[in-house]
Amino acid sequence: MPKLIAFLRAINVGGHNVTMARLRELFEDLALKDVETFIASGNVIFRARSKDIRALEQEIEKQLLRGLGYEVKAFLRTVPEVATIAGYKPFNKSQLISGTALNVAFLSDPVSAEVEKSVMALTTAVDDFHVRGREVYWLCRTKQSDSKFSNARFEKTLNARATWRNVNTVVRLAAKYVSLE
Repeated sequence: MPKLIAFLRAINVGGHNVTMARLRELFEDLALKDVETFIASGNVIFRARSKDIRALEQEIEKQLLRGLGYEVKAFLRTVPEVATIAGYKPFNKSQLISGTALNVAFLSDPVSAEVEKSVMALTTAVDDFHVRGREVYWLCRTKQSDSKFSNARFEKTLNARATWRNVNTVVRLAAKYVSLE
């Protein structure tokens, strides 16, 4: 059974507070195995028999809607995919030095060339972006709260849902779980 990591959108933000115990319970109720959470921001690690990732994402989303009473979007990645994301270098060293935060957005589908142009048009002196498959990297050169960039604007540009994580969180997830695979 492969180990998967669910990156959930709308967990412990915007007034939606969910205990990690409750989140684990909801995943275990789907007969998922070895369920763990990683920091209280909607990262759930588990094993699943299903090889149909899209169907599993939808099943998890339905379960979370039933259990929590609001929509939670799930973005699943295998542990090797998370390791690849963690090790990817979307910006060169001098760009990274100029930044204060590097984040990655998880998406359901790869970004088309047309949408990539729209994402790159969001680039400013403060915010820079890099698109790679089902992920978009955002380098912020100031405090994120001072940036004019927002997830709402990003999702409108994509016409799709996304969830963001600091790259350090992704690196920590990869370091913890890659050796266990």
